[in-house]
Amino acid sequence: MNHTQAESAILMAGIPTTNLSLYHRIRFLVGDPAALIELPTAEGTRPSTLILRDIEMQRAGKNARVDQVACPADYAPESGLSGDRETATAQAAAEFIHRTGRRHVITDRSLPLIYAHHLQERGLSVECDLERGVRERRAKDDQEIAWLQEAQQATEGAMQMACELVANSQADKNGELLLDGAPLTSERIRSAVDLWLLERGYSNPASIVAGGPAAADCHNLGTGILRTEQPVIIDIFPRNRQTLYHGDCTRTVVHGAIHDEITSMHAAVVAAKTAGTAATQEGSNAQAVHQATIDAIRQHGYQVGLPGEDDSDDYCAMTHGTGHGIGLEVHEPPLLDFGGPDLIRGDALTIEPGLYRRSLGGVRVEDMVIVTADGCLNLNQLPEGLDWSC
Repeated sequence: MNHTQAESAILMAGIPTTNLSLYHRIRFLVGDPAALIELPTAEGTRPSTLILRDIEMQRAGKNARVDQVACPADYAPESGLSGDRETATAQAAAEFIHRTGRRHVITDRSLPLIYAHHLQERGLSVECDLERGVRERRAKDDQEIAWLQEAQQATEGAMQMACELVANSQADKNGELLLDGAPLTSERIRSAVDLWLLERGYSNPASIVAGGPAAADCHNLGTGILRTEQPVIIDIFPRNRQTLYHGDCTRTVVHGAIHDEITSMHAAVVAAKTAGTAATQEGSNAQAVHQATIDAIRQHGYQVGLPGEDDSDDYCAMTHGTGHGIGLEVHEPPLLDFGGPDLIRGDALTIEPGLYRRSLGGVRVEDMVIVTADGCLNLNQLPEGLDWSC
């Protein structure tokens, strides 16, 4: 049986601190179960009700993007509510919808199974719309863009600090870097980044600080003592603890003399980033952005794709896509890669080409951009170069 929107209810549910689709819709952080119910009308309106714990109702009424708030006790079924908060919220959501007379519920891909169970137990049919909310998450609004800018500024502050620690350290007679008389390791840089961001209200997954040949694996976090004249890839992607939005930035730094091959690799990567950024605008295809990036890589004499079994350790190539969407998660749709979708206004993207060579290491440079009607807004201010000494 087909149901019109006006005959159906729309349900999103979960814990907003972890269900990021629900948080994105209501812009209200709470660590307890919550259910958002919308009732589309023939006139095109969608009155919304948020059901959540009673002690959160006043705060939600002031701050959540909803029309009204309620608690599970307001919609208790005849059999009563469970003492378990998640179960009680699911029971109340099902009861609320049942009382409206609607018998069909449309959900998004993030709905916890317990809600579907209680909807069906109440005699309601459930339909999962796999694309519901995906486009809305991609098209960042002004508030989201401001939060991303704030996160990127903090990320760049941490990046500048980390790159300068490497560049201004001392090398011993064996080429190993020292800072304040102690070995400068990937772990020390990571800890310094973590602390810097923690003091500014950010949580930080383990940053990539990979020097020398270890960085030929583009997601190697890096370990041990860093060395002079070797490229060090630093990739930082923290999360603002209040807004939950991420920054993401990569730079490559070299202590001491910079070898010609590293300079050549860096020039190709920067040119590729410029080409990918220039190809980014509303209506462009994500694959076309990636193609512009790899065309620039090839024009500089480098390869694309993972090394084969017969390739030597001097094989040098870009081994990943051009970038990805970013927002409430570090990796969100769309991917800037083969098979990617058309870009929409408000897409927040990373543009991050890189080159990797097992005998030498890697070079990667990454910016964050916001797609606009006629191009993109670059949120980065940091220089792109390899020399961070001061």
